[in-house]
Amino acid sequence: MTRRERQELIDKGLLLPLMEEFYTIQGEGFHKGTAAYFVRIGGCDVGCHWCDVKESWLAELHPPTETEKIVENAVKYSDTIIVTGGEPLMWDMGPLTAQLKAKGVQTHIETSGAYKLSGEWDWICLSPKKMKLPTEDVSKKANELKCIIYNKDDFKFAEEQATKVNEDCILYLQPEWSKREKMMPLIVEYVMANPKWKVSLQTHKYLNIP
Repeated sequence: MTRRERQELIDKGLLLPLMEEFYTIQGEGFHKGTAAYFVRIGGCDVGCHWCDVKESWLAELHPPTETEKIVENAVKYSDTIIVTGGEPLMWDMGPLTAQLKAKGVQTHIETSGAYKLSGEWDWICLSPKKMKLPTEDVSKKANELKCIIYNKDDFKFAEEQATKVNEDCILYLQPEWSKREKMMPLIVEYVMANPKWKVSLQTHKYLNIP
C-alpha cells in the first residue's frame, strides 16, 4: 500500500491510529462501574497541560489500524464499547460505529467536542476544554457534560458550557487528579449550592485499574 492509498483510507475512517485497547471498568461519569471495552484513538491538538495521556497526542506514533480489526477484537469482550483519545473526532468515526452497531453493541464516545461530530453514538460524554471549545452540534447532542475542575475559574467555565447543552444532559464536575485534595471540598460545596450538578470521580484510579 502506498502512502497516498493509506492516507485515503485514514481520511475515510477505514484506518484509525490505534493507541491502545483494553477491557476494564468505566471509572467516570454516568456509566461508572460498568464493564466496557475501551478503544483509544491517537491524535489530539487540544493540548490540556494536565492531560494524563499526552503520549496520545501525536497520531503518527500510533499504527493505522483497520476498523474491521478494531471491531472484531472489541466485540469479543463487551457489548459496551467506549471510544476515547486523544481526540477521536479528529477522524471520521462513521465506519467504526457503523460496524460496531452492526454487531449490536452500545457505542460511547469521550470527546472534547472540538471537531465535527461523526459516527452513531448511544452515549456522548462531552468534556470541553478552554483551549478549543466544543462545536454547537456536539454540545446539543451530549448526554453528559463532564467539566474538569483544576482551579476556581473552572466553575465559571463549567456554567458557561452548561448553557450550551440540551436540557436532558447530565452535568458533572470532576476534580483534576493532581488537584483533587484541594478542589474536592470546593466541588462538594458548589454542588450542594447548585444541585443541578453532580460529582464525578476518577474511580478507576482509586481501584488501580486502567
